[in-house]
Amino acid sequence: MIDHRKFVKGFTLMELLVVIASIAVLVALLLPVLAGARAKAKRTACLNNLKQINLGVQLYAVDNGDVLPNVGEPSYISFKELIKSNLGLHGSSSAQDKIFACPADVYSYEESSTLAYAAHGRHEQSYSDYSSYAFNGLNLLTNYPALTENGPLPGIGGQKLGAIRNPARTVLAVEEPAFFPYSWHQRKPGGQPLINNAMDVLSFVDGHASFTRMYWNNAIRYANGENSAAAYYDPAAGYNYQWSGK
Repeated sequence: MIDHRKFVKGFTLMELLVVIASIAVLVALLLPVLAGARAKAKRTACLNNLKQINLGVQLYAVDNGDVLPNVGEPSYISFKELIKSNLGLHGSSSAQDKIFACPADVYSYEESSTLAYAAHGRHEQSYSDYSSYAFNGLNLLTNYPALTENGPLPGIGGQKLGAIRNPARTVLAVEEPAFFPYSWHQRKPGGQPLINNAMDVLSFVDGHASFTRMYWNNAIRYANGENSAAAYYDPAAGYNYQWSGK
């Protein structure tokens, strides 16, 4: 009788090493794909948030004689309180107001001349009214003479919605980093805050939202020595947005 046990053979060390190496290669190939899918999902969620917020602003204007929110500096005066009831939110604002929380908003730059890095999201903080987003209302900014010595900054705060001349290009509400600009979605090595062509999610007066390349001119300085920000001027040719409603 043949003893079949004599012919039972396990994996050799070389075969095991080949299998392990193959698995490692597959994991290395899949990780960037999975990371890219997660990043895209966050951008999509943020796009959807801003589309709904945009609708809330439009409804606010309908209820107020076609006039857009009359709020100025986005860092300190939130338009969220004006529009949140149009989005089904009532009571005090909190970090649980998910429609105002971009999933990619996990770090920020504090509002200071140095833009100090902070390892927390804006939607987690009371100073931003627990919101990742801001309204394009810098035209109402009056308490920084060094920035407005040559006239008002661009923006659409307090303007008639129907008077916006180019609604498909004119910014209505944005992720906060778009004002500077930096990006929650494509963070640069070393955490450099101000970057030309940073990518941010913007919504526009005509209701659409897009992942948009932001213009920043780092050669501009103001009378107080402050760096320019992306929201202080309309962009150069070749960019698909404008801050002013003209």
